Amino acid sequence: MGAEGLLIFLLVGLIAGWLASQLVRGGGFGLVGDLVVGVIGAFIAGYLFPALNISLGGGILGAIISAAIGAIILLVILRAFKRA
Repeated sequence: MGAEGLLIFLLVGLIAGWLASQLVRGGGFGLVGDLVVGVIGAFIAGYLFPALNISLGGGILGAIISAAIGAIILLVILRAFKRA
């Protein structure tokens, strides 16, 4: 992965983490926290969606949407453990 690919990967993670923090109740984790949540969400979606035969299409928009859904799943799990 070159520098351009890494930059796009981080940008997708940042946007997805920000979107997830806006959609899930409660405050975000800040810039770095949202980036981490978005990147981990992308990994969750990258594993979960093919296992369920779900495809949101290619391109950067599909990557942002799937990473945001994965980040939302991660935030819901984190908030459930935080309350317990």
